[in-house]
Amino acid sequence: MVSQDKMKLVGTIGSILSVCMYVSYIPQILGNLSGHPGDWIQPLVAFINCTIWVTYGFFKQQRDWPIVIANSPGIVFGLTTALTALL
Repeated sequence: MVSQDKMKLVGTIGSILSVCMYVSYIPQILGNLSGHPGDWIQPLVAFINCTIWVTYGFFKQQRDWPIVIANSPGIVFGLTTALTALL
């Protein structure tokens, strides 16, 4: 059986990697704004997915802050990336 400390470490690493994944949209956003639009479908789906996860984590009986924090950047960066690709 895996200890609670190891599980907490895995959860922390997963949360950090989630934030990094969504922050990595910044180069695509900059490219979109520079007239080189990228794909909009994947960031839009990421936005929808993150919105659902944040809603789930926030409205649970006992709020799940790691889920909320890890997916919140995906709402902002996913939507921004999708919109700038379409404009």
